[in-house]
Amino acid sequence: MEEKRTSPLNIVGLLLMSILFVWYMYTFSPDEVSENQNNEVVSSEISSSKSNENLFVTEKNYNVEIYNDKEEKIINIENELISFDVTSHGGLIQNLLIKDELNYNKQPLYLVNGDNNKLNIIFTKKSGELIQSKFLKFDSEVNNSNISSEIILRAKISSNGNIDFKYVLPKDGYRFRFEIRINDVDQVLDKSVPIDFSWEMNSLRNSKSAQYEDRYTFMSYKNDKNKYNSLWYSENENLKEIFWISYTQHFFSSILIPNKPLIDNEISWKSISGDDIEDSKFLKFFKTDSKIFYDGNMFDLVFDWYMGPTDFSILKTYDENLEESISFGWGVFGWINKNIFFPLFGFLTNYFSHGIAIILLTIIIRLVISPVLYKSYVSQAKMRILRPDISKINERFKNDAVKRQQETMKMYSRAGASPLSGCLPAFFSSFLFIPLFYFFPIAFELRGKSFLWADDLSSYDVIANLPFTIPFYGNHISLFPLLASIAIFFYSRFTAGQQMQPSQPGMPNMKFIIYLMPVMLLFFFNNYSSGFSLYYFVSNLLMISIFLFIQNFIIDQDKILAKIEENRKKPKKQSRFQMKMEELMKKAEEQKRLRGK
Repeated sequence: MEEKRTSPLNIVGLLLMSILFVWYMYTFSPDEVSENQNNEVVSSEISSSKSNENLFVTEKNYNVEIYNDKEEKIINIENELISFDVTSHGGLIQNLLIKDELNYNKQPLYLVNGDNNKLNIIFTKKSGELIQSKFLKFDSEVNNSNISSEIILRAKISSNGNIDFKYVLPKDGYRFRFEIRINDVDQVLDKSVPIDFSWEMNSLRNSKSAQYEDRYTFMSYKNDKNKYNSLWYSENENLKEIFWISYTQHFFSSILIPNKPLIDNEISWKSISGDDIEDSKFLKFFKTDSKIFYDGNMFDLVFDWYMGPTDFSILKTYDENLEESISFGWGVFGWINKNIFFPLFGFLTNYFSHGIAIILLTIIIRLVISPVLYKSYVSQAKMRILRPDISKINERFKNDAVKRQQETMKMYSRAGASPLSGCLPAFFSSFLFIPLFYFFPIAFELRGKSFLWADDLSSYDVIANLPFTIPFYGNHISLFPLLASIAIFFYSRFTAGQQMQPSQPGMPNMKFIIYLMPVMLLFFFNNYSSGFSLYYFVSNLLMISIFLFIQNFIIDQDKILAKIEENRKKPKKQSRFQMKMEELMKKAEEQKRLRGK
């Protein structure tokens, strides 16, 4: 009985997709550090903060001069979207709340909470004394107007000199201004020594899957007028200029935007989540160190801070191209996301729920590539009709692989069929699959949006919790990945049945690929965005429907057979490539014959 096998070209396509999955999951998996290292980092920061809380830090351990009797004051300002507290000890933001957003515990969502955000400015007095702003104690005042609220902080650094911090929060938006001013510079400071500017942050966990959130928590920056980069693969980098720096915490970002580029910078990050990432409060530690030089008798430094959603529709409204801090994907795939999928999905969500918008997006994508599917299925039908002839060729030349291949290719050429046709749907599906693979994890619009049994389309859905953890799978069962895996299994069975060719001697049995791919998808997507699993499930259902519709209502096999017979009668001119391949096969056959003598 004739054994049927999967087309080698389809096997190659599926294996390439599998390799892509493995590469992506390995490349962007969270870096791990030991729990002891994490404890050392956190404990050292805490002890440093406590030991120096009431002191100017000086190179020579100078005694405290003044201002130690000032009690700490917490000053709050807020607008419609955010609320933050500033402490008079160090002038730091102590808490920053994103209104109308909740974390994975359904609690208020903070980007800054306690000591996870630190800003420090170190400058040198003419006496050689080093002063750190984070240890200064400020006087404060609050001013409110119809357009903004502001906090003004002032600390003395000499009898006549002082340093001012100023926070200006507009009545709306996630972006606010931060100004630093030092007066009496000539009398107080050593202008030959640049000011050291440092901004540190421990990113707070806010999502259900800490591992998933950690994968999309990273640093990005603009280091030239038209250049944007991310610090994915290295943990530190030296940059001559920075136009803005972003600490991206998956769906939320803290972006520092100076009014003029920062010079001579060192940026770095490290994982601080520990071995059990799902129990971690913090995921990554970010740090930016810069040198700032004096200009004139008064030192002024102005920043804007954006602390809010990593939302493409919001970030693209700013002139500095802050949307480039989002990980859209590399090359043409990122371009597709920015210019096609984000605008299209945003349009659909204006009129439909987010789950329905995903289904409509899937339908649009499948309709766009349906002409390619049609041509592919017609070619597959031709291949199916040619099976008896191919079987005869295999039997006739069963001991001569080169001749068998020559005659098979001639048969395909005369009939107008192509064994490459089965790769076309996989190619175009993969071409759109990759940008969508990036799109769903970064689409802020999906965060907290429910559909059917999924309570958050930006995270995994759960229909059952397991009392144990399966390696690479997790401790829960997600239904959308399960449905997607079943759908791709049946689609692979349908298409393989059309593409399978008569067995050829020497070909390995690769039928297991049909079973391997769904299992791989099930493991990969169990902790992935349920929105993407929904897309993949609907996509494969549509592919099966389109396939059955074309097969049963559009393709006429009698007409195709008649066309094949007509093509066989016509002389077929070979292309240069076909002639070259035939020539190579003849040479190989001749060499084989000579070796056999």
